[in-house]
Amino acid sequence: MSTETPKLRLGTRGSQLAVAQTEEAKRRLQAAHPDLADDDAIEIVIIKTTGDVEQKRRLAEIGGKGLFVKELEDALHDGRIDAAVHSMKDVPTRLPEGLILTAMLPRVDPRDAWFCDRADSIAALPEGAVVGTGSLRRQAQILAQRPDLKVVNFRGNVHTRLRKLQDGEVDATMLAMAGLQRMGMIEKARMALEPEELLPAVGQGAIGIEVRAADSATIDRMRAIDHADTTHRVGAERACLDVLDGSCRTPIGVLAELSDDRRDMRLRALVAATDGSQMWRAERNGPASDADAMARDAGAQIRAEAGEAFFEALADLF
Repeated sequence: MSTETPKLRLGTRGSQLAVAQTEEAKRRLQAAHPDLADDDAIEIVIIKTTGDVEQKRRLAEIGGKGLFVKELEDALHDGRIDAAVHSMKDVPTRLPEGLILTAMLPRVDPRDAWFCDRADSIAALPEGAVVGTGSLRRQAQILAQRPDLKVVNFRGNVHTRLRKLQDGEVDATMLAMAGLQRMGMIEKARMALEPEELLPAVGQGAIGIEVRAADSATIDRMRAIDHADTTHRVGAERACLDVLDGSCRTPIGVLAELSDDRRDMRLRALVAATDGSQMWRAERNGPASDADAMARDAGAQIRAEAGEAFFEALADLF
């Protein structure tokens, strides 16, 4: 094995899924850059994040999804890594000064996967059934459809959650289809929930790469593996989220989809009360070239209809 300093250091969380995503980024980089083809040329650096350490409380209670990226961004700032590989649904809309998102890998299925032995949909669950999720977005949409259900906090990796489901701690739970696909576990899901039933999180199914804005050499390397359609779609979703000032504390779903010829975009968005008692939706359809404007307009509509008092009340909950 070579003892030379690697040409590129990719930072990641230590979960099985996060490492699998970083291995995918590594393979794509090696295919795009012959000088990185040697296995020792790229090092995967595991960094423990606060979100991984704290598993008992909802993310909203301990600071939001940004807790999955903060330590990686610290490592970027101090030069321990050259790039951070993220699940885009974990990345806040506003990045720290001096850091940029420079590439996204091809997005896979953005839908939520349904796990339940008793029912093939949320509507079919028996009255009073227990659903486990750590996501306020999922909780709010479930309770909006079925206020009789009990939703309990449910975190941990894929294997932990499925074990708890098997042990009868909950009657149903959900995971991202994308994560199951990347881990070769797609057959574990009973089915995928369509966006009409459960609108996905912003960026779900997409992998993003964050680098230092001043590191032109690494930026050039990453741009060679950027998937333009994914960047376009996720960029629109994040623009809508930016207007809504969303965080893990706000139940928000946004999904942007391109037409087959990539000329048009459909964007759907929603914001809901955590108990599902209120929900506001917006949809925009138009030229893909107008994606940012459409997304921000949809966000502005929802924000106006919900009212500032709604967002202030949510902030006060945490």
